[in-house]
Amino acid sequence: MKNKTGRYSAYIRPFSYVLDLAIINLLSHLMLSDVVYSLYFAVFISISWVIIALNIGFYEVYRFTKVVSIGNKILKQLLLYTIVCYAFLGLYIKDYNPIETIQYTVLSVFLISCFKLFIYYFLRKYRTLYGGNFRKVVLLGSPKRVAQLAAFFEDNPDYGYQLIQTFSTESDKKAAIESCCNFVKENQIDEIYCSLFDLSNTEVNDIIDFADNNLKILKFLPDNKEFFARNLKLDYYGYIPILSLRNIPLDDIINQMIKRTFDIVFSLFIIVFVLSWLTPILAIFIKSESKGPVFFTQKRNGLNYKEFNCYKFRSMRLNKIADIEQVSKNDPRITRIGRFLRKSSIDELPQFINVFLGEMSVVGPRPHMVSHTEMYARKVDKFMVRHFIKPGITGLAQTNGFRGEVENDKDIIYRVKYDIFYMENWSLLLDIKIIFMTFINAVKGEEKAY
Repeated sequence: MKNKTGRYSAYIRPFSYVLDLAIINLLSHLMLSDVVYSLYFAVFISISWVIIALNIGFYEVYRFTKVVSIGNKILKQLLLYTIVCYAFLGLYIKDYNPIETIQYTVLSVFLISCFKLFIYYFLRKYRTLYGGNFRKVVLLGSPKRVAQLAAFFEDNPDYGYQLIQTFSTESDKKAAIESCCNFVKENQIDEIYCSLFDLSNTEVNDIIDFADNNLKILKFLPDNKEFFARNLKLDYYGYIPILSLRNIPLDDIINQMIKRTFDIVFSLFIIVFVLSWLTPILAIFIKSESKGPVFFTQKRNGLNYKEFNCYKFRSMRLNKIADIEQVSKNDPRITRIGRFLRKSSIDELPQFINVFLGEMSVVGPRPHMVSHTEMYARKVDKFMVRHFIKPGITGLAQTNGFRGEVENDKDIIYRVKYDIFYMENWSLLLDIKIIFMTFINAVKGEEKAY
């Protein structure tokens, strides 16, 4: 169950609407020419702003919302609001200055974002310093399963959660549930967190009934043995509720357009300003050390398990097992120039051609050799889920230490874990953060870059 209101949400959100509408209307009056500004334009942009905000959840910011998520909402609001303004002017105004319009939309969203982030950080500071705007919570479950969440509440007071009591289900589960419910009623507890692993279906339903009847927020911790995220999505077929296993942001057409536009611009920049001069230079070094082509082409699995040719600068001598055996540390097949290319990740740069062609994305799950994909699919649960989105040159797993050779089961299991988390929590800002971290890691050098 999702918390929809905070302590001051009833006041903050209406205030935000009024403030934001005041900003966009005041700036439109001050910045736009008399040809553009009119009462009709003011009404249009006000209605458009609210509709866009409601559709992308611009004001859906909670105490547990990450800054990256807020930034993603801001970028979406800016993009869509700018498009709507241009659409209106294109239809009804013949002579208008497009630069003036973009300056207006950017400044409007910038000021609104500043106020939005100020309120967000002010509340976090207020909770830490004065203990205000907090929600009282209790935990129900075995100590070992709720310990991590208990530690999170204790270590992060700025989120505004005050852990009051923990009820252990290890000895007498029935008594623990009863004590928890009585404690919640008597002490004005706001939220209850339960470990699903420790409760039967009947007990879960009883706690849900108790929470509903007493107007308490109820949330569940999944089995901590199950490391894959559960980003469930609720839809309605008529009046029938249908629960989907996961919600993938990149299934949304707008998100697809944003990511694809970013991929095209970024890959084109690398192809024109880096590969155009770097390729001839590297070709001389690669060919002088070993016979064979400059580029190494390998079949890999991409979106929806479809095979494609993945390009790299050749870093090994020609060998018959290149498509079967993964590169290992001190592999004799690697040339001297190849060792440098792999250590610096320069060998991956030709994959920007794959990105430009639409076969890959700049950021996404790293594609594996076809033979390895088939092997991991049989060996690792949910491995195939990674193929719901395009593979990437870099990814969340790679920036968290799981790149290169798969030396044990942990390497591939955690790689899948991070890939699924990325898929279910994608945002443009997360992509930018991953690209930045990849660049930093490449400069510093990574242990598994060989």
